[in-house]
Amino acid sequence: MKLFRLYQLFALGATMLLFPACDGILDGIYDQPRTTTGYGFNPNGDGTGTLFIDATDYAQWTYINLHTEEIDSTRITGTDGTEIPMGENASLPSDWDFAIHRYDVKTNGGAVLETEATSLDAVLLMSSIPTGNYVSDTETQITIDMSGMMEGNILYATSSYNAELAKWLDVDTSTMPPIYTLSNKVYILRMADGTYAALRLTAFRNEQNTSGHLTIEYAYPL
Repeated sequence: MKLFRLYQLFALGATMLLFPACDGILDGIYDQPRTTTGYGFNPNGDGTGTLFIDATDYAQWTYINLHTEEIDSTRITGTDGTEIPMGENASLPSDWDFAIHRYDVKTNGGAVLETEATSLDAVLLMSSIPTGNYVSDTETQITIDMSGMMEGNILYATSSYNAELAKWLDVDTSTMPPIYTLSNKVYILRMADGTYAALRLTAFRNEQNTSGHLTIEYAYPL
């Protein structure tokens, strides 16, 4: 893994030498908000890529399968967390690795470790997968209906939740509007089958500056 990434970085550097007069050619690539118009997987062909997720709907879970690069969605229908399928599928997702609801996240029997790395390359150049206290999911209450917020009537539902992965975005609701702060750190997801992925949230707004549009860098498998 380390030697392969070194080769990739060398190749990228060599490519950039071909554009000495193009000032600012990479300016703003990692700035917010994101500027892509498509959602789903955008793979690079080397096990890394970018995920674009529309998480604007408070009553929706988006399920992500890193093994197959597939995405599915469900609608939350009750305060007990009951979900129904969306789209063409007639059944709830069973093969998935992690899921997103607004800024809430959960795993499918996995566990997560926050690293000090602030780029995927930093993790991919490591000689081994980071070790430490991998955190499993717990149960929490998630917001599923904000339509009555002005009257103090917010609807919640019970759900599993991974507090470690949720650290990638801090949402301070003590002020209005809320203050959002990205950790910019890489998180290691250990999945139920023993494989590992690296995840990094880089944006939570789209080009119209609307929150709930997530941009996630990923690497799988490590």
